[in-house]
Amino acid sequence: MASANLEDVSNEALMNEMMRRMRCATKPEKRVILIGPPGCGKGTQSPVIKEQHCLCHLATGDMLRAAVAAQTPLGVMAKQAMDKGELVTDDLVVGIIDEALHRPACSKGFILDGFPRTVGQAQKLDEMLAKRGEKLDKVLNFKIADSILEERITGRWIHPASGRSYHTKFAPPKRPGIDDITGEKLIQRKDDNATVLKSRLEAFHKQTSPVINYYERKGLVATLHAEKAPEVVTKEIEKALGSSSDLSKSSHQEKPKSLRNW
Repeated sequence: MASANLEDVSNEALMNEMMRRMRCATKPEKRVILIGPPGCGKGTQSPVIKEQHCLCHLATGDMLRAAVAAQTPLGVMAKQAMDKGELVTDDLVVGIIDEALHRPACSKGFILDGFPRTVGQAQKLDEMLAKRGEKLDKVLNFKIADSILEERITGRWIHPASGRSYHTKFAPPKRPGIDDITGEKLIQRKDDNATVLKSRLEAFHKQTSPVINYYERKGLVATLHAEKAPEVVTKEIEKALGSSSDLSKSSHQEKPKSLRNW
């Protein structure tokens, strides 16, 4: 809202934002990292944690694309690297995260998803936070068997225009292959198949096991039983973060399918 002309913002939107800020004013600061393989349920739980704790959700892939599109100094540097076929450096990604943390939406802390993926990245993140006089509060490890993930992911169908997701077993559309709202056809992502998933999981385990060990030595890891129902996982998160007792009650009322799915 900071970049909008307030004269063009509705009274309802202004009032809602004012009420949100008043509610968030008494919330303690929290800085949380989510670690888990594709299909583990992070996408379901992130909005719950964000709403309950008034945190900003930082997905590094989205942030990088946004910085490039906005042509920020760091975004320009990232685009130059990508245009050359080079990897974006860890320092650059940490810089983009640091930049994002200056936003008012991040004043109570953040949920970081997709970073760090290596111990080196974790160390650079710690260094950046230390310079800000901050530190991580918790690392949520979404632990789940690969066999369960295969069932979850290979049955997933997407409405590309809206991002709504369905599952042939857990949350099927009213008509097979058809979006409930628009009546348009659903698609399966190219990487939502067993062969690609196996490769992605192997890479995930190889990369992230050392990261989890790094944070375990700091006493920051809370391991979740991510194979359980979403409301059960929410309660585990509530316990790990010291949330108020109404988190699970308020967060799993009727939601769009995209939030009820894994």
